Amino acid sequence: MLLPTPTPDDAAGWVRTHLRDLCCDDPTPSPSFRGGQTTADAALAGLDLTGYAARRNEVLPPSRRGATRLSPYIRHGLIDLPTAWAAAADAPTRDRTKFRDELAWQEYARHLYARLGRRTASALRQAPARPARSWDEPWPASMNCVAACVEELETDGWLVNQTRMWMSSQWTVRAGAEWTAGEDRFFTHLLDGSRAANRPGWQWTIGAGTGKPYGFSRWQVEKRAPQLCRGCALADACPIEDWPSSGTTALDDPEPLLRHDPDPESTGGPRTPLRLAEPEAVWLTAESLGDADPALAAHPDLPAVFVFDEPLLARLRLSGKRLVFLAETLADLATRRTVEVRCGEVAAELEGRSAAVTFAPVPGFRRLSDVVSPSVLHPWPWLYRPHAGPVSSYSAWRPRS
Repeated sequence: MLLPTPTPDDAAGWVRTHLRDLCCDDPTPSPSFRGGQTTADAALAGLDLTGYAARRNEVLPPSRRGATRLSPYIRHGLIDLPTAWAAAADAPTRDRTKFRDELAWQEYARHLYARLGRRTASALRQAPARPARSWDEPWPASMNCVAACVEELETDGWLVNQTRMWMSSQWTVRAGAEWTAGEDRFFTHLLDGSRAANRPGWQWTIGAGTGKPYGFSRWQVEKRAPQLCRGCALADACPIEDWPSSGTTALDDPEPLLRHDPDPESTGGPRTPLRLAEPEAVWLTAESLGDADPALAAHPDLPAVFVFDEPLLARLRLSGKRLVFLAETLADLATRRTVEVRCGEVAAELEGRSAAVTFAPVPGFRRLSDVVSPSVLHPWPWLYRPHAGPVSSYSAWRPRS
């Protein structure tokens, strides 16, 4: 179904009108982030990494935070990893090294997901020893530290890395809840939410990848956000006062793809554009919405087509702010070129269209592209191209990158 193109001044109203039934809440914009290349460019231009290594894990007050807040733009390809890497060139050495290490971890997560796909929803190397389920709610509102994080997650659609670790550890290592359900909660609300990045983070927290679960306790809160403890009704009876007990057991038969990729060329996609026919449009995916998207850049005079995947969104029921962010991005793009927005089953909406597209390293793209049969398939802008060696951990992957 063809929809009117959203406008920059009313993206939230556009989502309420056309996509409201696909959201889990009222579609409102994030008060802290706006979608679009214009906003992404401004964020990158204002990037100052001075002190990043020391302050990236600070939580409160917000003025002490050193996190760059680029992740929603990186997740949707408004800033690709090579561009973010280059932007750090003049930063102080320690800060540049740490920032680039975080970018490399993002690349590792993409390699892992591109190779293993949905298999990342299961423990990869270690089986976590889940404690008895003694908490009625994995994220209890009575805990000030947890309540503050939930509010920021559900309002802004973003959390600093430190509080993401707190929340995932509280959900699993403390409360004994199923980690994939917690990961789904993150995915529902995070503007930078992606299975590629979310799942390795949760696996690291529960020790499924390393064998060392991350233990969340009062000590971390008092170090990074002491005011949350001072204002907590449970300050004198804190349920996370002590370090949690936890452990893992090595899996008898770890996923063999962790050790070796028999076809890294397929995992990484084409190295040069694969042209089968002359395109009449550019198919945009949520993985790559930036002006520098290879397909967009190669075909500047063609209309861009984006399809809101109705069956997928009906199943996921994402927060409306995630769809508002996408609508803002499409509205911004439409100020520079023709943008066609559709909603429905992707292959059906693109049927009969000769479209150029950029390869996306996610299982859904592979499935859809087999049906859509793009006329031109452009390479993904890897920071490091996938290799055939181990991806069992970041450290095992990193020396080969």
